[in-house]
Amino acid sequence: MSKTLKSVLALGFVAVVAACAQPAEEEFVVVEPVTTEPEQTGKYK
Repeated sequence: MSKTLKSVLALGFVAVVAACAQPAEEEFVVVEPVTTEPEQTGKYK
């Protein structure tokens, strides 16, 4: 086979594999609010 034909077949194979690949799943990150520590109040302040 000629180099041109091999190149066309290789590109076609890569295109088919890329088309059949499953899309990557998106990751969801849950951001929890940051709470502050209570301030000391009262007798021992």
